[in-house]
Amino acid sequence: MGDPEGEKPTPAGNETARVSEVPLDLPSDPPSSSQGVEQECRPSETTSEPSVEVNTPGSAAEPKRDGALEPPQRECIAQVEPLTRPHSPPILPPIDVFDLDWHGIHERALNPEQLQRIAELVQPLESSVDRPDSLHLLFDRDRSNSADRAIKISHEQPCWFIGDLHGDLLALEAALALIEQEAEPSGEKAGIVFLGDLFDDGGPALALLLRIYQLILENPHRVCLLAGNHDEALRFEAGRFTSSVDPSDFAEYLNENLSAEWIVRAGVLAIRLAESAPRALFFPDGLLVAHGGFPLIDLHERLRETGEWNDPQVLEDFVWTRAHPKARRKLPNRYSRGSQFGYEDFADFCALSAELGRPVTHMIRGHDHVDDRYAIYGSNRPNPILTTVALSRRLARESTDPYARVPTVARFVSRALPQVYRLHIPPASVEAFYPEHQTHQMEDQRS
Repeated sequence: MGDPEGEKPTPAGNETARVSEVPLDLPSDPPSSSQGVEQECRPSETTSEPSVEVNTPGSAAEPKRDGALEPPQRECIAQVEPLTRPHSPPILPPIDVFDLDWHGIHERALNPEQLQRIAELVQPLESSVDRPDSLHLLFDRDRSNSADRAIKISHEQPCWFIGDLHGDLLALEAALALIEQEAEPSGEKAGIVFLGDLFDDGGPALALLLRIYQLILENPHRVCLLAGNHDEALRFEAGRFTSSVDPSDFAEYLNENLSAEWIVRAGVLAIRLAESAPRALFFPDGLLVAHGGFPLIDLHERLRETGEWNDPQVLEDFVWTRAHPKARRKLPNRYSRGSQFGYEDFADFCALSAELGRPVTHMIRGHDHVDDRYAIYGSNRPNPILTTVALSRRLARESTDPYARVPTVARFVSRALPQVYRLHIPPASVEAFYPEHQTHQMEDQRS
């Protein structure tokens, strides 16, 4: 795909400028069908779209590139045109962020003080988890009961979405710095919704988990943890950690440190939090939030009859399914938890959700490690889907350069697709934070 993630130059004469900013205020009513301003990031070339494809059998483990969205190079086109979809959520342009304190962010990630405080972070959080009524994370009060994992949100509030981190503490610190900088005018602390997959694929996963534990202890009502497939796959059985996905290096790290009590307890705590974590959030404005996808077509009749959003297969689809970048429809393949969906499959689900009293019009998710670290799927259709991942480096199972990437986060905007923020961490900082990159380079040169 070439080099879609090259560092965007800072505007001349302003070393720390942010570009592409637009106001977040939207009209109180949806745009009419006759006029409106629509902003879309769309492919610069038109591609044909297969109508129906069959999901081929595969492993439930995480494949190297299976199902990954690979959008073509995109051009952002702002235009005034008639809107044929009067209630289609607007797509706001991404905001490129250059003006954070990158040195301070690097230092905080490089010397995480949480590692020195592991016991005082893990023990009180364990105690809270032991008492179900004592720990109320963001949106927990909207659960219909303690077992509810598909939560219907009763009211909107400012929040940010952080996609797959996979141990990327550098990207997490950058995201937290941005959220702090973009404080709400009211002074209210915006919520933080993690879209899952906190570990595996290298990176200092333990330090990242402890940083999230710290955020929860400081203000539990501000943090929501959705379960990703890697989080859900981690288990502790017969005194050892196991995982049903590949890569599973965090389980390996934990097993190498079974004699370290607090490391083991930190790992078990991650499992317990994932077990009780939501699999999906239904926002009042029609936004669906999940790690992977939504219940596929073969579950729709069952859902229509029962209305049971906490059906185990329904919850599994929220976590494990993947978006196909071109297909209209994909036939579900129950031999693989990572079955794919097409854009008309999502339209079908949106229609079903409206029938069942949970109208869905658009979605934000993680799961697919797209090269640009975000992709808008179905941007020219009534029900767009945003994929966002907060990965500042190329993972070992990714094959394309460059090594340093531009991680993304997204901000909730009522009645619109969440707005993407691209965090331009200096490549030198990324490469210094992940020294294994230099080792791999030298190995490649020797070979």
